[in-house]
Amino acid sequence: MTTPTISPNLLYLSRSDLIALGGGHSQPYVDAIVDGLAAHVRGEYVQPLKPYLRWPGADHIADRIIAMPCYLGGEQAMAGLKWIGSRQHNPARFGLERASALVVLNDAQTNYPVAIMEGGLISGMRTAAITAVATRHLARRGFTDVAAIGCGPIARMQMQTLLEQFPSIERLHVFDLSSSAADAFITALAGRFQKVVFVQTASAEAAVRAADVVVTCTVADAPYLRYDWLKPGSFLSNVSIMDVHKEVYEKADKVVVDDWEQSNREKKIINQLVLEGRFSRERLHAELGEIVVGRRPGRENDDEIILLNPMGMALDDIVCARHFYHLAHERGIGTQLPLYG
Repeated sequence: MTTPTISPNLLYLSRSDLIALGGGHSQPYVDAIVDGLAAHVRGEYVQPLKPYLRWPGADHIADRIIAMPCYLGGEQAMAGLKWIGSRQHNPARFGLERASALVVLNDAQTNYPVAIMEGGLISGMRTAAITAVATRHLARRGFTDVAAIGCGPIARMQMQTLLEQFPSIERLHVFDLSSSAADAFITALAGRFQKVVFVQTASAEAAVRAADVVVTCTVADAPYLRYDWLKPGSFLSNVSIMDVHKEVYEKADKVVVDDWEQSNREKKIINQLVLEGRFSRERLHAELGEIVVGRRPGRENDDEIILLNPMGMALDDIVCARHFYHLAHERGIGTQLPLYG
C-alpha cells in the first residue's frame, strides 16, 4: 500500500478540551439537539440499529458496550461512531464512572477519520439536552417542581441542564437508594443553584408525587414507577428506560419517543408491549423531532400526563460532536495526531 505524500491528521479532544469549548454547560447541546432533531424529521441521516456487545460475566443490564454509528447530512455532512462501554461495578470496584465513551468523526467526502474525542461528557450532556428540549414542548408552562430519581453523573447533568434552561424551577425532589449518593448530588448542585430548594425524599414515590417534571436516571432493570404516582399535568422523561410500568404507557395521554425503530427493540418496555399486542407505532403520539418542527402538537392542556421514552440516538452524539469539532478548529483547541506517524 502506498502511503500518501501528505499524512492526514486526527484532531483529539479530551474532556478538558471540550469543557474549554463550553461543553460543561447546556446551551451548546440544546442548540445542537434542536438541529439534529430537525435533521431527523427531514430524513437527513443514516442510522443503523445499534448493536449491543455482551459476553459471559455481564451480570447487569448496564454491563455492555454499544456501537452507535450515524451519517448526518446537510451543509456540514459528517459521519461518526460513538463507542460506549458500561460496567455496573466500575464505581465501587475501580473508582471509575460507570460508563466511558469515545466519539470518532469521519469526513463524508473521503470517509477518512478526522477527529476522536472523549465521549462520556457529550453522551451525558446530549441526553440531558434531549430532556430539556422535550420539557420545553411537553411540560406545563411555569412548572416549579422537578424530581430526580437516581443521583449519579447522568442525573447531575440532567438536573444541571434543567436548572440552567428553566429559571421557574423552585424545588428539586431527589431520591436515590444510596443516601450518600443523594447527599453528594445535592452538595454538587446546591452551591451553584442557590435559589433552588433541594428536598431529599424517603422514596421514589414521594419524589414523583411532588413533581411537575420527573426524570429517571437509574440503572434499574425492572419497572417500579406506577401511573398513579404521576399527578395531572406532569411530564416524565424516562431517561433510564426500564423504570416505568407498562400501565404508564397505556394510560398516559401522550407517549413520545426520539426514534421509533430504536425504541422498539432489545426487549425494552415498549418492545415488550408491542410483542404483547398492547402498544404500536399507531398508538404513539409522535417522535420528538416532529413536535420540535411543529408537525405534531406538544402539550395541549395543563392536565395531560405525557411520557417521553428517549432511547438515545447516534445522531444526537454526532451532531454535538460535529459542533465541538468545528469550534475546536476555529479556536485552535485540541491535539493533532498524525494518522500514519
